[in-house]
Amino acid sequence: MTDGSGAGAFAEFLRELKDRSGLSYGVLAKRLHMSTSTLHRYCNGDAVPADYAPVERLARLCKATPEELVELHRRWVLADAGRGKKVAAPTAEAATQVVPEVPEVSEVPQSAEAPEASEASEVPQVSEAQPRRRRRTALVAAIAVAGVLGAVGLALGLPSGGDDDRGERPAGSVSVGGEDGAGESARASPSPSKSSPSASPTATAKGEGKGKGAGAQASSEPSASSGADASAAVPLTASAAPYSWESPCSQRYLIDKPPGEVPPPPIEQDAAAWVAATGAVSSGEQYVTLTVQGTGEETVVVKDLTVHMTGKRSPVAWNDYAMGYPGVGCGGNVPTRSFTVALDATRPAVVPEAGHRDFPFKVSESDPEVYYIRADASAYDVSWYLELDWSSGSRSGTLRIDDGGKPFRTSGNNGRPAYEFPLGGDAWEEGDGSSS
Repeated sequence: MTDGSGAGAFAEFLRELKDRSGLSYGVLAKRLHMSTSTLHRYCNGDAVPADYAPVERLARLCKATPEELVELHRRWVLADAGRGKKVAAPTAEAATQVVPEVPEVSEVPQSAEAPEASEASEVPQVSEAQPRRRRRTALVAAIAVAGVLGAVGLALGLPSGGDDDRGERPAGSVSVGGEDGAGESARASPSPSKSSPSASPTATAKGEGKGKGAGAQASSEPSASSGADASAAVPLTASAAPYSWESPCSQRYLIDKPPGEVPPPPIEQDAAAWVAATGAVSSGEQYVTLTVQGTGEETVVVKDLTVHMTGKRSPVAWNDYAMGYPGVGCGGNVPTRSFTVALDATRPAVVPEAGHRDFPFKVSESDPEVYYIRADASAYDVSWYLELDWSSGSRSGTLRIDDGGKPFRTSGNNGRPAYEFPLGGDAWEEGDGSSS
């Protein structure tokens, strides 16, 4: 159901790409981890995706050219903007019509027959009830208007663009992550929105490089009011591998260097050192492997994993380099604990893959958990980190998950020159920019 609007033009382009690919709706939906009916609605113009990330993955599966990726993103922006206008209009109109006009007491019609003298006492009762009803109506109106203004204020408070890559930690966080094992001392406390009223524990993050997936180990003292031993440490550890690969063919990096100055692609175990040496930024998506384990026999509940952005800018205008080698088969199964993060969204969230469980989970020393987080970015260059909320008995706290004390960084790659390194070759060659 399309028209001449932005949604219609967007859906028409999606259908062209889908038909040209020769792949069925079922095959594409399975590879995109979405339902066939949802994909039908996108291509028919019945719905516009809230985030651009699945749109770009669909286009790449259909072998879209860099020029087509740019045009598709333009049409999605127009379609998404048109949807916002349709939603906003009735909301504003409703806010202006909340308070109905209440007639004055004096306008209450008199009955055909005059009331008896004994009924005169009823008139003051009507006069008192009317103001009460008007006050209640005004209160409802005030609450409705406050809700609208609160939503606008929250939207205006989101982090905007800028060059802030320092990722200053909010009070009460522990840095955990980085394949080089980098860590810093920090103060940890439960997240303000989820914590108990108890005092904040202090924490120290430390770690040693242990190869792929090695990260910082976190320890802390419980809060003074928790009723626990003040010398007890945080009952879990977390290590993050920010440069894991879902598959070699899916991982790409943006580098501000010409092909002649970029070394050949590394193996996954050497990716962190290669990224550091080249100044690379994850291109299109970043795959983070997070391992969480208890430090003792007690059970620890991993309550939630949340996303926080420290910067959101236009994508970097660098060259796009693919890992893996053309012609070599790539693929793999989706791990059990798999999650996605749409970094282009206004409020990115950690969402479980289709058919997978969401938080909370339980861990102990003998029962660790591994979470796989795939973060997508198409329209922005995003600096971000994760916060892991945990609880054990009367204690609770928050661990910050990042890249060795710095935020993760993932940038869109639409329209960027793409390069691949042929198997057995000795130099980078121009590629098609496809990660499928």
